[in-house]
Amino acid sequence: MIITAIDTKKIKIKLLGEFKVAFGTVSTVENVLVKISTDEGITGYGEASPFAPVTGETSESVIALIDMLRPGLVGKNPFALDDIHTLMDKAVHGNPAAKCGIDLACYDLIGKSSGKPVYQILGGGSGIVQSDITIGIGEPEQMAQEAAHLVKDLGYHILKIKVGIDPVQDIKALTLIRKAVGEEVRLRVDANQGYTAALAVKMLDKFASLGIEAAEQCLPDWDIDGSALVHSKARGVGIMLDESIHSPHDAARACKLDAVDTINIKLMKCGGLYPGSQISAIANSFGVTCMVGCMIETRLALSAGISLVAARHNVTDADCDSFLFFDEAQAGVSGGFTVEGDTFHLSDSPGFGVEVDF
Repeated sequence: MIITAIDTKKIKIKLLGEFKVAFGTVSTVENVLVKISTDEGITGYGEASPFAPVTGETSESVIALIDMLRPGLVGKNPFALDDIHTLMDKAVHGNPAAKCGIDLACYDLIGKSSGKPVYQILGGGSGIVQSDITIGIGEPEQMAQEAAHLVKDLGYHILKIKVGIDPVQDIKALTLIRKAVGEEVRLRVDANQGYTAALAVKMLDKFASLGIEAAEQCLPDWDIDGSALVHSKARGVGIMLDESIHSPHDAARACKLDAVDTINIKLMKCGGLYPGSQISAIANSFGVTCMVGCMIETRLALSAGISLVAARHNVTDADCDSFLFFDEAQAGVSGGFTVEGDTFHLSDSPGFGVEVDF
């Protein structure tokens, strides 16, 4: 099988409401769908979901980079993922969302050519994955009401709460949320780089008293040494890194410094399933677990992320809820999985099992 053409399509996604985190508020995003055609008549689809504060990319830069890479990729075998990633990494530093779009389209082709879903190609078994759901920053009372709705009406058992702007309001919101959902619901927090090391250490005791199981990305992405300090002071609260981990090299450094309990793998942040699998393997060798998170992605990229969760035993958690934050009709992507409460059931169709309007 040989790649004969690579095409891109920009899609604009308007969220159902504003989503607020420590470093900004999001109401619309622009993603790029990637279509790879082959000489065997099989077509694979990928997705790039750039987010400038994290990946340094825009939809325009993604399209420009894929245009630049196209001459080197046409003629390649999509099964030759190491060659493809080596070519992309030598051609340009970073730009992980653009590389992810190519990577996912190749995996979709591999699955379709093999007649198997991607989660089985990656080594997975059941294709059933439980996910958390995220609550953005808002008025504490409103956040507690949303939490109660998600648990009691929609059947979620794990909540991730955004914090990191105002520590006092953070604790107020978490206290109200814990009261609203009870003691059995699992709670995590994500500060999106909003704390200093000293403040993070101070907050950990308060998190522990509320039964918060994990604190994600408390410090600026560059401060791995600070994260190691925070980790050494943790009292029963797991330390998770997200924005600090873009590559397998980042994962190795964080693990060696004993700075992390769980790594949040985002395909858009690391470049796709191929490097995401490498991050999982490195973490596993240090006894560190992983979670797969997401940007604002359609079912295409989410199906890929969920497939990685289904395939790796040390990827113990999923944060793949972004399809709930917008009207999916505007994206032109369907299928991939079904949802029962907080549980995903991946499609057993070849590839990612998605239908794409492209």
